[in-house]
Amino acid sequence: MRTDAALIDTLSAQARTERVAWAGGQVCWRGFGSGTPVVLVHGGHGSWLHWVRNIEALAGQHTVWVPDLPGFGDSDAPEGEGLASLLAPTRSTLDALIGAQTPLQLVGFSFGGLVAAHLAAQRPQVRRLALLGSGGHQGPRRPRGELVNWKPAWRAGDAPAVERAMRHNLAMHMLSGAPDEIDALALRVHTEACVRTRFRSKEISRAGGLADALARCAGPTLLAWGEHDVTAEPATIAAALAAPLRDAHTRTVAGAGHWVQYERADAINPLLLSWLRG
Repeated sequence: MRTDAALIDTLSAQARTERVAWAGGQVCWRGFGSGTPVVLVHGGHGSWLHWVRNIEALAGQHTVWVPDLPGFGDSDAPEGEGLASLLAPTRSTLDALIGAQTPLQLVGFSFGGLVAAHLAAQRPQVRRLALLGSGGHQGPRRPRGELVNWKPAWRAGDAPAVERAMRHNLAMHMLSGAPDEIDALALRVHTEACVRTRFRSKEISRAGGLADALARCAGPTLLAWGEHDVTAEPATIAAALAAPLRDAHTRTVAGAGHWVQYERADAINPLLLSWLRG
């Protein structure tokens, strides 16, 4: 198996990196593969590497575009703090990148699920939408434990303490295993993303709005959660969100926590490929 550094280096070398300007700065997009366009939208405290175990599989059949959302990773921060301030540069740079009338498909994770739903509601050219562990549902959560504030250790340069905090937080919120089971790739992706996050998404993600956005989406919608996702009760919220929609499909993925496309890439990659084929 490739090491964490080797996989990230491979993807970085394969990427067609586009820094697309908007009025307040630039949004960094990375492109892979060829075929019908698919956009992958990462979650809060994330980056394009939330899809590190999915890009190669999807790029075998599609042109995959993965942004660092404004205020995350290599993209400039938006000029405001609300969802609209993040959506506007994301949509405008996507339109500049592939063309405003180009049909595409959208996949969003966590906070990125809420972002993707709003983009799909604004852009009728979105043919199919898939949301993984989406935020914005306002349904019950089931916390596994309290998160640890890693920032004091980071400011003090205490690398072992930062690693312990990140392992703990991944186990409490993102993955279903114990802290000592967290692999090096997940630890690296999560740590680097957290350190470089400059947009506060938690309050936006918990404020709701997902159902209203989905009601304005034209195409079919897939709603999927890991069975151990701490941000939702999958069966309850999937049924509630899907019920009023014309063409919605739900899936609970066994053996996965919130970061379902990482922990169960073996299940999510074929699921997404099948869904995107229609």
